[in-house]
Amino acid sequence: MKIGVISYWFPPEPAFIPGCLAEELVERGHEVRVLTGFPHHPTGQVYPGYRQRWRHETVDGGMSIRRVPTYVSHDGTAVRRAARQLTYAMSSTLAAPGFLAGVDALYVYFPPAGAYAAAALLRMVRRVPAVVHVQDIWPEGVTADAGGAEPGGRSSGLLDRAMRAIYRSATGIAVISPSMRDVVVERGADPAKVRVVLNWTDERLFRPMGTTPAARRAIGHRGRTTVMHAGTIGPFQRVDTAVRAAAAVNGKIDLDLVLVGSGPEERRVRQLADDLDATNVRFLGWREPTEMADLYAAAEYQLVLLRDLPALRGSVPAKLQAALSAGAPVVASAGGDTADLVERARAGLSCPPEDWQSLADRFALAAVIPGTARAEMAQRARDSYLARMSLRTGVDQMEQLLAEAAATRRRR
Repeated sequence: MKIGVISYWFPPEPAFIPGCLAEELVERGHEVRVLTGFPHHPTGQVYPGYRQRWRHETVDGGMSIRRVPTYVSHDGTAVRRAARQLTYAMSSTLAAPGFLAGVDALYVYFPPAGAYAAAALLRMVRRVPAVVHVQDIWPEGVTADAGGAEPGGRSSGLLDRAMRAIYRSATGIAVISPSMRDVVVERGADPAKVRVVLNWTDERLFRPMGTTPAARRAIGHRGRTTVMHAGTIGPFQRVDTAVRAAAAVNGKIDLDLVLVGSGPEERRVRQLADDLDATNVRFLGWREPTEMADLYAAAEYQLVLLRDLPALRGSVPAKLQAALSAGAPVVASAGGDTADLVERARAGLSCPPEDWQSLADRFALAAVIPGTARAEMAQRARDSYLARMSLRTGVDQMEQLLAEAAATRRRR
């Protein structure tokens, strides 16, 4: 097949889902064209070596990649989020008719919702079918943030109608959890075209690694139980919950919390750690994805955080797949499908989201679990990933969805 991939995020950003899918589809003999933006950090800086311009097309690993300019900002304000999404919607839609001419089917990585604009145009003028890979439920995914539109407000209503139209228009829909499938169907999608495809991770980066002295030095390991949160420090993670929990056990148990990453909430969370005198909390800043497996192995646990929002109960953050693939025990401060996956796999500990006291209790328990029991958790984590979330399993399902979508066009 000739497959078009439309995704705002794409490697060298840590966009494991569209990136690995595109590479694997090429390996399986498909022609793949990727329409994306320019890579940038959570701070809003474009990656070194890239300069935003209109005509930027490369061939990488057998796939053609067209990057289009967008407004880049991650300061968390609603206006700038909207500007980022609208500029990508416009630039990708302008580029799509020429760059994606002749494709049999489209894969659209969602969010942002603007990614579907180019697919909608191609569907209208060339009847190209699209498979949407839903990672987040909108409008709740944006209105739940304090900086977004109020639920039930005009902006929220417009987003809700737009998403219902996308669900009806798409030829196939992949969702990342059973709870998300229920929501998408309730909002008008045909149940027959919605399938649960658990996310995978970049298995070349996140795999079991032995602990090394260099990695332990890199995270400042002090011989204490170390819990690591790696990823965005933003409004949907509520990293302040973990900082409060760490501060509560500081001086009572030998436990450190290490935060790897950056984001719009970082300054506030750093100030909170100072205010609470949480000397057992360390901020390491952003690290290259290629470093992360070694850093994971240097910590005893990986921490997964999600806010207590209805829209997030069907979300499974990429952090969980990365940890399980790396064979790392997990502490999950989350609800819904995320907590269910951890508990079913017996791969770690869980507690309700945004409850720092419950998380402090889990930190205390994690610190006294023997090394042998922790090693068994690690093995169960890895086994669960291979059985339910691996790249091969996920791409098999996506390839089938794309083939079915392409077949609908041939039948017209």
